[in-house]
This record gives sequence, C-alpha cells and structure tokens, in this order.
Amino acid sequence: MAERPYDLRPACVSTRLNADVPAPPVAEWAGHSVEVLLKVYAKCIAGQAKRRITAARNGP
Repeated sequence: MAERPYDLRPACVSTRLNADVPAPPVAEWAGHSVEVLLKVYAKCIAGQAKRRITAARNGP
C-alpha cells in the first residue's frame, strides 16, 4: 500500500479515466483544471481512444 493517502491519488485518477469517466468530473475530484488533467494523464486518454476505435472496428 501507499505510504500516504495522497500516494493513491494518481492511481485513482488513472482508474477513473481508464473506466471512461469524463475528464471534467475527474478533474474536479482531483482538484485539477481539465487542461492540467489532460496533460498529466494523457496516456489514459489515449488508452480510451484506442479502446473505442477497437470496439468500433469489432462492431456490437
């Protein structure tokens, strides 16, 4: 486990973004602006896009 509760914050933000929670509520929860959130957690957003593209290719 983390040494301090704050150490878990990035994991929670990443988990929320990877679960396709929209960026504005995640930014608000994390105390970031959406702009900062998207810069810091760009990999999570890219992962969302990749999953959506793959799902669109595979169909319903």
